[in-house]
Amino acid sequence: MSNVIDVTRPTPHVARVWLNRPDVRNAFNDDVIAALTATFEGLARDEDLRVVVLGAHGKAFCAGADLNWMKTMAGYDWDQNRADAQKLADMLWTLDQCPVPVIGRIQGDCYAGGMGLAAICDVLVAVEGATFCLSEARLGLLPATISPYVARAMGAQASRRYMVTAERFSAARAHALGFVHELTSAEALDEKVDELVRTLVANGPKASRECKRLVRDVVGVPITEALRAETARRIADVRASDEGREGLQSFLNKRAPAWLPAD
Repeated sequence: MSNVIDVTRPTPHVARVWLNRPDVRNAFNDDVIAALTATFEGLARDEDLRVVVLGAHGKAFCAGADLNWMKTMAGYDWDQNRADAQKLADMLWTLDQCPVPVIGRIQGDCYAGGMGLAAICDVLVAVEGATFCLSEARLGLLPATISPYVARAMGAQASRRYMVTAERFSAARAHALGFVHELTSAEALDEKVDELVRTLVANGPKASRECKRLVRDVVGVPITEALRAETARRIADVRASDEGREGLQSFLNKRAPAWLPAD
């Protein structure tokens, strides 16, 4: 595995994936895209996994595209640009499709492609001093590959403003927009992330995966008879499952469920 990212497994249920190019503010290049894609493809196949924390070493979360990579792209023709952009689009899709919850740990500035990474997270925690920016328009570009995820996470109106203006905005503004879920001091960041990790690990592992899939499948879908039937089928499947039965029995009997890790 390339050292552009750092992957640790503190327990079988938890993975921590770190962007590891602090000297260039964790900017993207081909190596980062390939490493993140391969890592999340592997994590998606891990049945023991319950939560992923996505973070970054250094002062910035992600500054967008690497300068040297951008210099290379400046000489690309249309076909080369298309192929290059497809790799980034496919990486974002791979991360977004991660079957377990992903917690984003934003310890510093989050720009351009970094906004795409932040947007795929199910729970986003940011330090109060972080700055966000969809900066592409300043360079005569556009945030095309990240746009589906950013617009979904931030909403259409906020996306329209910050994509067309390329303004920087604060973590407090990102929180007010609903893009960031939790704001913390730098000193409390890891405590808050660890608290969320414990919360997620304590939930039914299959239920957590199904909840994530449920949101994806129902948002924006008309509430038709077919959708009502599908949601009824899903809850029936879960209630009748071993995990569902164990969860209900543990609640009724006031005991810890079997899936809860031992201390």
